Amino acid sequence: MNNRNITTILDKAFVWITKLAFLNFLWIVFTLIGLGAFGIFPATSAILGVVRKWLMGNQTVPIRATFIKIYKEEFKYANTIGWILTILGFILFLNYRNLQTAQGELLFVIPFVFYLILFLYLTIVIWAFPLVVHNYASIIHQLKNALIIGISKIHITITIMLLLFSIMYFSLEFPVLLLFFSFSLLALVWMWLTLRVFKGVF
Repeated sequence: MNNRNITTILDKAFVWITKLAFLNFLWIVFTLIGLGAFGIFPATSAILGVVRKWLMGNQTVPIRATFIKIYKEEFKYANTIGWILTILGFILFLNYRNLQTAQGELLFVIPFVFYLILFLYLTIVIWAFPLVVHNYASIIHQLKNALIIGISKIHITITIMLLLFSIMYFSLEFPVLLLFFSFSLLALVWMWLTLRVFKGVF
């Protein structure tokens, strides 16, 4: 490998590092603009939307303009889905606390059913937001589609869960990653796997 090839590879690597860092920055800023609670879901849709365009071959898409466009377009829709999932998650958390309190008084089947429901909930969370930026459907149909796809492609669902957990784990170990790369890397891995399912590759 000659020096010109090495320089080209380094240039491309620097460009993509810069893109990921800028996209990560936009996610953080627009999450904060929405006061966190109302910004995180459209910001997540926007970051996935930008990454989706990259993976579809449009790698020169203007990042900031595209992010803001998707953020505005999906603000209400993404928040509706996000808050439905948040409320369901809070209900599951309360049930988990109750299970801990009454641990010795419950039949074995009850915790088993709870963890099964928890897995189905996480499956919907994993697939709902990639579906938001991939196609449009009613809220109920989107959540139903997320569950159906997630269960029918359960090996991909588990893979995504493990990869997202691993990225977040290392990000907490090295907090600087949270500022520059964590969320954009999460989006890239998340969208790459789900998009391949949508396109029928997996």
